[in-house]
Amino acid sequence: MKQLVRALLFIVIWVLVNGSAGSHRPALVNIGAIFTFDSVIGRAAKPALEAAVSDVNNDTRILKGTELRLIMKDARCNIFMGAIEAFEIVDKEVVAIIGPESSGIARIITEIANGLQVPLVSYAATDPTLSALQFPYFVRTTQTDSYQMAAMADLVQFFEWKEVIAVFVDDDYGRNGLVALENELNKKMIKVTSKLALNMHLDEREVMDTLNKSKSLGPRVYILHVYPDPEMRIFNIAEKLEMMSSNYVWLATDWFAETIGPFSPVNQTLPSFLQGVVGLRQHTPESKKKRDFVSRMQQRRLARSELNTYGLQAYDTVWALAYAIGRFIEEFNNITFSPSGKLLGDRTSQVFDSGAHLLEKILQLNFSGVAGQIRFKEEDRNIMSGGYDVININKRFMHSVVGYWSNSSGFSLIAPEYRKQEENGYSRLDQHLKGITWPGGTTERPLGWVIAVDEKPLRIGVPNRASFVEFVTEIHDSHKIQGYCIDVFVEALKLLPYDVPYRFEPFGDGRSNPKYDELVFDAAVGDIAIVTNRTKIVDFSQPFAATGLVIVAPISNTKSSAWVFLQPFTAEMWAVTGASFVIVAVVIWVLEHRVNDEFRGPPRRQIVTMFLFSFSTLFKTNQETTISALGRFVMVTWLFLLMVITASYTASLTSILTVQQLSSPITGIDSLITSNWPVGYQVGSFAYEYLTENLGISRSRLISLGSPEEYGRALRQGPGGGGVAAIIDELPYVELFLSKQRDFGIIGTAFTRGGWGFVSGWPPFTANLDAY
Repeated sequence: MKQLVRALLFIVIWVLVNGSAGSHRPALVNIGAIFTFDSVIGRAAKPALEAAVSDVNNDTRILKGTELRLIMKDARCNIFMGAIEAFEIVDKEVVAIIGPESSGIARIITEIANGLQVPLVSYAATDPTLSALQFPYFVRTTQTDSYQMAAMADLVQFFEWKEVIAVFVDDDYGRNGLVALENELNKKMIKVTSKLALNMHLDEREVMDTLNKSKSLGPRVYILHVYPDPEMRIFNIAEKLEMMSSNYVWLATDWFAETIGPFSPVNQTLPSFLQGVVGLRQHTPESKKKRDFVSRMQQRRLARSELNTYGLQAYDTVWALAYAIGRFIEEFNNITFSPSGKLLGDRTSQVFDSGAHLLEKILQLNFSGVAGQIRFKEEDRNIMSGGYDVININKRFMHSVVGYWSNSSGFSLIAPEYRKQEENGYSRLDQHLKGITWPGGTTERPLGWVIAVDEKPLRIGVPNRASFVEFVTEIHDSHKIQGYCIDVFVEALKLLPYDVPYRFEPFGDGRSNPKYDELVFDAAVGDIAIVTNRTKIVDFSQPFAATGLVIVAPISNTKSSAWVFLQPFTAEMWAVTGASFVIVAVVIWVLEHRVNDEFRGPPRRQIVTMFLFSFSTLFKTNQETTISALGRFVMVTWLFLLMVITASYTASLTSILTVQQLSSPITGIDSLITSNWPVGYQVGSFAYEYLTENLGISRSRLISLGSPEEYGRALRQGPGGGGVAAIIDELPYVELFLSKQRDFGIIGTAFTRGGWGFVSGWPPFTANLDAY
């Protein structure tokens, strides 16, 4: 009996002890960190992580007695080693993993983290695809490359470059960053003309061969998206290849700024070949917390270490986990693990039972760190974007920041935290940057384009016209192409931010107007009408001249005589008008002379007053006034009639003086179609097909004319003399023809609408335009 009581007592004590222990806060919490110790990012991150853990453990308000222990493993820039170290860490029952800095290693480790339900928080892996739903336990405390590439695309657009060359490392980080860059550039109609892939180790021979081959291309704007490289080998090699001159533009993503050390003194000496490089750097707002931390790190770091933005973010990452773990323990009191299946050999890994709850606590964080505000977006688990600094290297010294970029305001001289947040959608006029020094020491914006070494100029066909040469033709004996269309084309090219090599090639013999049935060129410039059917086989520019088919016919240019002012009214109308003045004068005298002293006096005076009053109302200069009501009524009626007569006279006289009388019975295109008169058209014009196929005019009625002289001769001869009743041609030709002719004019208005445009095609086309 005593033994049974002892057994029951032992069980009760064991349950109480273990139950009490289970309800107490854990004394120790492990977190892991996987990154490359000996790298630009790793040398900044390692002391920052250690300092953060020390600061957290010294602050009893965070974990309230629970010690935070950091287990660091070196991935050595190797995916396989990163995976091995990940398994080593998870065996230590870590509740979260910090890192890695490499996007490729992060993709492997996050698969392990997902399986074991351990949050993976990276301060340096920027691959945009890591935010996918495929990786639910991946959280990022740095900016994603999709955001950075939006800033880079805005930078290219700001300087009005249209084509770029992308240089990237050939791995997940480089390729996915390039995809994000292309997506952002495409939104702005900017093209990546060439993609230069490099090995992540940046072999010198490979880099030199790749850059040397790119010199044969036209674009001179390079965007570099590689890993941090303390030796700056790409720029060093570019200097040897004479590619750091004023013709080139070098834009770098944030790897460049982090390599040269953004928190180093401004007068830090840099290699001379870096002059003119423009880069982006993740913006970190100025604060006392940041200044104190930077000062501490600069005092304690090793000589080879260099603090950068990633170091700040690594420090904030530890604090983020500490805050989340503290809140997790407050709610759940304990941390437990359960064995999972065998993941590596005979090793059984532990699954974090409450990993999803800790992840939720992380995503709910909102605090101010040394790198800025730490707050995550629910949709992709990325940190809220804080913008970018735009930096520039000038004369071997790091230039002060030339501007800031954010997705709400674009480029500005004011830091994002001091700028009022605006809705997305900003205009080009709102963008501002300080003056930039470009490669070669120039402050003038490079064109970003040159004629490539092996680039063939565009073959541009131009019609060698025999008539209306003012628009386009070849000058005999000089082989020079000139004309209005050529002038417009040359001026349009000046608006492009890069050079376009081209060569004019005339078609036609110059003795007659050419037909567009043997057009075999890269493009064509000239008096080429934009017609619906033509647009189906070639591409046209926007119209540079308004056109349309019009009718030209003889007109009478009779000169107006000195008595033209009598023509608006007939003789009967003039007689009625004069009689009206007399009648009104008599009526007003009869009604007024008994009561109005102004209408009294000697008979001669009364007669003069009577008629002056009637006629002066026409000019509103009468001095006499009417007194009787009936007289005033007559005056009002008379003034109304005068207004009608005056308006009718003015309109008729204006019409007589301005409208020329047609000597042709043609009143428009309809009357011309229904008649049997011969109609002229210009040789080589699309008007022939339009008149026959669209308007149904018989081909036998159409007479081809080759010059303005033939136009005038055919119109003067008329239908009865072997000429034509009218000519149908495009408005620019007709206006030029009429500028030298007074006997002809345009009847009606244009009955078609169109324009002249430049023709292009890709690949080089063979277009039978004359058939359309």
